[in-house]
Amino acid sequence: MAKSKTPAKPAKTSASSVQSSDGVPTARIEELRRLINHHNYLYYVQDAPEISDKEFDGLLKELVEIEEAHPEVITADSPTQRVGGEPIGAFQQVTHRVPMLSIDNTYNAAELREFDKRIRKAVGNEKIRYVVEPKIDGVAVSLTYVNGVLAVGATRGRGNVGDDITHNMKTVGGVPLRLRTDRPPALFEARGEVYMTKADFVRLNEEAKAKGGKAYENPRNTASGSLKLLDPKLCAARRLRLLSYGLGAVEGLDVQTHSEALDCLKKFGFPVHAEIKAFDHMDEVIQYCEAFGAKRFSLPYDIDGLVIKVDDLGQQQRIGKTSKHVSWATAYKFEAEQGIAKILAIVVHVGKYGEQTPVATLAPVRLAGTTVQHVSLHNAAQIEQKDIRIGDSAVVVKRGEIIPYIEHILPEARTGKETPFEFPTKCSSCGSPVIREATALSIKYICTGGAICPAQLQGRLEGFAKRERMDIEGLGEVMAEALVKSGLVRTVADVYRLTKEDLLTLERVGDLSAQNLLDGIQKSKTRGLGRLLAALSIYGVSESMGPLLAQAFPSIDLLLAASQEDLAKVKGFGPKRAESIYNYFHSPSGEKLVAELRAAGVKLTEDVKAPTVGILTGKTFVVTGTLVKYKRNEIEALIVELGGKTTGSVSKNTDYVVVGEDAGSKADKARQLGIKMLSEEEFEKMVK
Repeated sequence: MAKSKTPAKPAKTSASSVQSSDGVPTARIEELRRLINHHNYLYYVQDAPEISDKEFDGLLKELVEIEEAHPEVITADSPTQRVGGEPIGAFQQVTHRVPMLSIDNTYNAAELREFDKRIRKAVGNEKIRYVVEPKIDGVAVSLTYVNGVLAVGATRGRGNVGDDITHNMKTVGGVPLRLRTDRPPALFEARGEVYMTKADFVRLNEEAKAKGGKAYENPRNTASGSLKLLDPKLCAARRLRLLSYGLGAVEGLDVQTHSEALDCLKKFGFPVHAEIKAFDHMDEVIQYCEAFGAKRFSLPYDIDGLVIKVDDLGQQQRIGKTSKHVSWATAYKFEAEQGIAKILAIVVHVGKYGEQTPVATLAPVRLAGTTVQHVSLHNAAQIEQKDIRIGDSAVVVKRGEIIPYIEHILPEARTGKETPFEFPTKCSSCGSPVIREATALSIKYICTGGAICPAQLQGRLEGFAKRERMDIEGLGEVMAEALVKSGLVRTVADVYRLTKEDLLTLERVGDLSAQNLLDGIQKSKTRGLGRLLAALSIYGVSESMGPLLAQAFPSIDLLLAASQEDLAKVKGFGPKRAESIYNYFHSPSGEKLVAELRAAGVKLTEDVKAPTVGILTGKTFVVTGTLVKYKRNEIEALIVELGGKTTGSVSKNTDYVVVGEDAGSKADKARQLGIKMLSEEEFEKMVK
């Protein structure tokens, strides 16, 4: 709840004295539920709260206490069920009654007019009305109500099938647990976007930083990850919210237009975006879209465009859909906002393999609602190709409103004082020599310090603890740096020897945070061989390839017994990767590490799974470059889920290369070999 806008209405007190024959204060329970639901509705739907946070929390606390004393009165739609129940063991699959298809994109007025022509051709001389609504940069979900009570909450998933996330959807602000009507339809499916506000995202990152964890990347990915948590109490702490945008399957309800559907959603207690407008002509739509772009950054949440829908549901039905997307709607995507900033310095970040990555420090520039001061230059080739110099003025954009990127520099703005950047000859972390590795496809600068380089160790430790790998909560960038600097950790195996006494010697580490980290370390022992292999920073073994290797050799002993030839036979690996893996485990340090992990009780086996069969079965992918919509591990996991395989290098056996920005040598090799390259959008179209 927010601060009171009007004086708080006094809660009824007489109901608390009314009890049933068995001593249960049923009247007070009903009154509290009514009040809590009423104030939730005012806050999330009407944006007109009447009471303060403290007063609302008092009502909820009273209801929780009564229900704890009388658990037999707890119902599925009680407001207390929002705080999170027991964790689930695994996600179940949900088949959508009506597929949740995607929407095609447009980027300018000309493309919107082409969309309008296609619509008018499909419906003839009929009048067309368009509804325009902001496109929340969140996670698409479905909420199904049976006789007015929430029965299933699900992710969009692959369109036809999603994950059952009911346990988490109950914690999302704005989700009614019971429809706000006395005469609910027998079946009612609402669809919407779950999102995180910018303010709550900042709060979450401040909390993560205080606990020594790593900052989350952006609100959209954080919301997506939160909905996939098994423990709803953790999801509840993220303060996610819902904005609804349409209906799915319904029974016992007569709705003729999309506008009526939105009115129905509001009537039933769902929050709907306040900026939704309807227009009779495409010129009006275009004018609204172009004007809206200027104010999108002032919204309390991220949007990446506007959605234009045909209002008449009968016309929607006749216009139809493809196997991938609906034909009666399109998304107008905003252009990436640009800014001009001076490059004040270029510093080098040392990666976990010793790679020297140049990062530009900029004079602060405001882009997509945030201040940008640091931009990765990725590699030496980009600096050479764009002729980037210290002191240059650069055009900076945010790809997908997320990733800062130097589009190009402005040579006409040079004064003659700009200086070319030269890579250091010694590592800034350990002082070891830096060598230049140049091939026909790439130029790299590498620190030769290896195990003695603190920056490399810190990078490997952070990678080891990532959610997708060993998932050690509390072991983020700040904690990893402290452990390395203190000398408590010299290899990743040292993590399993840490004690609370060790951790309490570190600055700003208290008893609670130390215990939480130790608990996270203990849980990580059960992750399995596949995630461990991905976590060990073996050159050439990515997050998707660790599990593949573990499926081929489902115990560490089988892996150690394998020859290079055996390793090379694993689909997608090949001789070079096989050599890297073999040398890693048969080096003195590798053998010592395995022995230490075994002694610590880390699980060194993998459960063998039946091969996945899907639309990508038999296809091999390489993912390269900086992606906007996905993390690297997310898109690789999706490929595997759909039956495909991923590798880290391009060869004649590669079927497709998914390329982001600055794809570099892998994209060059794909061109040489004539391998099909896909943008993120083309990949999405392929799998949808």
